[in-house]
Parts: sequence; structure tokens; C-alpha cells
Amino acid sequence: MENNLELDIISPVEKVFSGGVKSVIIPGTLGSFQVLKNHAPLVSSFEIGMIKIEKDSEVIEYSTSGGIFEVKNNKAIILAETIESKEEIDLERAILSKARAEQILKIAEARDDEKEEAKISLQRALNRIKLAEKK
Repeated sequence: MENNLELDIISPVEKVFSGGVKSVIIPGTLGSFQVLKNHAPLVSSFEIGMIKIEKDSEVIEYSTSGGIFEVKNNKAIILAETIESKEEIDLERAILSKARAEQILKIAEARDDEKEEAKISLQRALNRIKLAEKK
């Protein structure tokens, strides 16, 4: 794959993807960024969002909760805390998670740490729902 960027996506459970891609878009901490062949060396954290891969004429999207991204010498690696394809997302579970998080955020007596955890849970749920409902 001379004309491509080699990409590996690894979660704590398994290698999710390995192969040549035209580009990858990462939900960076300060905003999304795209990496193509011959990108300068880079190490970056990323947050809850979508990872979008362009491979030949195919576009592959994953929902992620964050992790670390590195690219060097046309080889990139994504170490994701969690990562799910559209097919892997349990939409019903994501909707229930969203409802639980929203309920906690409405409770005035909830502790600050509970509210912070609920905000993160809500972001993850909304991200999963967005990808699962995408046509």
C-alpha cells in the first residue's frame, strides 16, 4: 500500500482495524483533525467523538470515548479507551444510558462527582446514538 497511511486501531480488548487508509479523522482534544500520508510526526490525545477512516472508496466510522493517537513515518496507531462500529452499538442500551445520565443531572442533591460522571456518560451515549442512527 505505497500510496496509503498504515493504520492500526487497538482497544483494551482487541485489534479493531489494521490496514492502509487514505485518511483518518480523529476527535482531538482541541478539535477534530485529519491525517493523510506523509503527515509530520504527531502524538495527541483525543476525546469522545467519531473516528472516520477513508479507505479506497469506503468510509468507516467508529464511536470512541477517547485515547491516544500517534503517527510517524506513514504509520499511525490509535489506542482507544473504547471503540465501537455502528453495527456493534446497542442502541437501546445507549438510549437507556442517556436517560439515566439526564436524570442524574436533573437531581439537585447529586454530588459534583456524580454530575461530572453523568455528563461524560451523556456525551458517550449521545455519540453512540448519533452513529447508530446514521443512515
